[in-house]
Amino acid sequence: ILQDPEARALYLFPTKALSQDQLANLHAISTALDRDIKTYTYDGDTSPTARKLIRTAGHIVISNPDMLHTGVLPHHTKWVRLFENLRYVVIDELHNYRGVFGSHVANVIRRLLRICEFYGSRPQFICSSATIANPKELAERIRGPEQGQHRPIRPEHDQAKQMIGPRPTTLVDDNGAPQGPKTFIFYNPPVVNKELGLRRSALLEATDLAAQLLANDIQTIVFGRTRMTVEVLLTYLRTAAQKHRHNPDKVRGYRGGYLPNQRREIERGLRDGTVRTVVSTNALELGIDIGALEAAVLVGYPGTVASTWQQAGRAGRRSTHSLAVMVAGSSPLDQFLVNNPQYFFDRSPENGLINPDNLFILMNHLQCAAFELPFGDDEGYGDHSPAETGQMLEYLADDFVVRHSGGMWHWSSESFPAEMLSLRTAAAENFVIIDNSAPSPRIIGEMDRFSVLTLLHEEAIYLHEGQQYHVDKLDWDEQKAYVRSVDADYYTDANLAVSLRVLDISSEEPREAARNFGEVMVSAQATIYKKIKLVTHENVGWGKIHLPEQELHTTAYWLCVPPIVADNIGGKQALQAGLVGLGNVLSQMAPLYLMCDPRDLGVVPQVKSPFTGQSTIFLYDSYPGGIGFSRKLYDIHVELLDAAGELVKSCGCEEGCPSCIGPAMEVGPGGKKHTLDLITGLLVAATSTSNV
Repeated sequence: ILQDPEARALYLFPTKALSQDQLANLHAISTALDRDIKTYTYDGDTSPTARKLIRTAGHIVISNPDMLHTGVLPHHTKWVRLFENLRYVVIDELHNYRGVFGSHVANVIRRLLRICEFYGSRPQFICSSATIANPKELAERIRGPEQGQHRPIRPEHDQAKQMIGPRPTTLVDDNGAPQGPKTFIFYNPPVVNKELGLRRSALLEATDLAAQLLANDIQTIVFGRTRMTVEVLLTYLRTAAQKHRHNPDKVRGYRGGYLPNQRREIERGLRDGTVRTVVSTNALELGIDIGALEAAVLVGYPGTVASTWQQAGRAGRRSTHSLAVMVAGSSPLDQFLVNNPQYFFDRSPENGLINPDNLFILMNHLQCAAFELPFGDDEGYGDHSPAETGQMLEYLADDFVVRHSGGMWHWSSESFPAEMLSLRTAAAENFVIIDNSAPSPRIIGEMDRFSVLTLLHEEAIYLHEGQQYHVDKLDWDEQKAYVRSVDADYYTDANLAVSLRVLDISSEEPREAARNFGEVMVSAQATIYKKIKLVTHENVGWGKIHLPEQELHTTAYWLCVPPIVADNIGGKQALQAGLVGLGNVLSQMAPLYLMCDPRDLGVVPQVKSPFTGQSTIFLYDSYPGGIGFSRKLYDIHVELLDAAGELVKSCGCEEGCPSCIGPAMEVGPGGKKHTLDLITGLLVAATSTSNV
């Protein structure tokens, strides 16, 4: 930009908070250079007046993929100066673009490159990432191919065709970031019931630890796995602060669903030191500048090696000594790691997996691309040939959203496709949460449709920044939940009944083979909820949930138990115990090999599957269309079974416990033995098949 004032750069972050954080740094550089490098953030909070100026005069436009998707690409004719002179696209926090979000962003970049080609520019991509196993591969998947797919409509840019060609990706992996010494503790809560293998709650142990750090004025971040965990922890810590005569306002929560102004206020409090303890989901895992934190407490394993290092690294970013503590839960994965910490320290991080060609995601972005620019008959999209792209456009023409004329496919609908598509979920449609107890009704948060089933049903206790809200009414059709603040001594936890049927086999092996991969339909129905008393965690009541069943078309990996193996387990009851036990272990161990949360996978054991006719365990992607998790599990079938066997054998319990196969009362008598017998039989079958 110093050499060519017309040059432009686009700087993308996964969140608005990160954008604001880096804006200050870029302004400081411009001031030090004493040059007028115009740098602006362009997001949902940008005023209409500023937007017009940014479109024409912004040298560096800082934004996020969501705003690029809805606010820039569909209105590219207002951004001619940016696209004609775009030299660099910087994608920060690359490791965050995985799963559903990464699959969407890869399609947004496909659309961006298509528009750049139309205006005759060819930007260089610069991607930065935290710890991840495949940064180069992920960058190439996100950036996509450069094939000259779009036939420029503007004659003056015909040279763009000759400019486009394969461009190599170079990995730079020398880490020069400042880092002080760190003490990393793996802490296992004490056993409170040896017979059942139950340990004291990780949540309560983390509360005690964080309260001690707060009492000693050590600025701390506490990471919870779920929104519910964060809110319960926040409630406990504020109570503990009052007991020690500390100001409870020094303890704040931070998670998705909080309004932007609330989050900015908490970030400022962390930087200036007025907030001494923050309880967060992985929303604060990213590189937002939140000051000089001294300690990080992780309630349970975050789900990936990369996320664990990210969360632990939020403390000690100023070359000072810092503390990180992972408080293990009772899950098999947590117990495996806390008893084998060297496995964690020796293991390389996981791969970031995306599937930009997920049909649900792909077709939605194809509509957005058609809205932005007409498709030529000789034009492909992403990795798809012109012929394949034409077939997809013909399908859209049947829905009357595009029409074919003069060798071009034109958008013909009155709808605005980008506005109806969220990048954060495979299916759009968030519910808003309205507080009716305020002097005037106000929106306090939002939630995705699938989470609503268990967290926002009528009579639920919804927790928000430590305050309890009773859900008075859930308007399913209007996607609104009406709540009021209450002072209850319990929270609610709901059950979800899941059934599954196979639609198609994608693997080349027959359906009765030991492993398979294909498409499935999953049906989920919220059934009952329990009232859980705060602190003691007693069950103090229950109620029924009346919400419509939800269906999910996705991909799955499944293991079939050969009849000879099933017969050797010892009867139907023993077989069922082994299936439930192995299903629990596999669903917990799988995230060690995938860069995902255990909740990104679902498990359904069937004693006799209607599809395979055999005892079968299904592991499925919890997102419409699948993201690639189950395909990876299919590929590592034997390795996964080996790891499951090692975990169960190394557990010190006799009959099975939450640290290996799940609670004995859930699995059934002899569950541990039956699970090990099943694993042994499946490994023998897998070895025999591979030898043949």
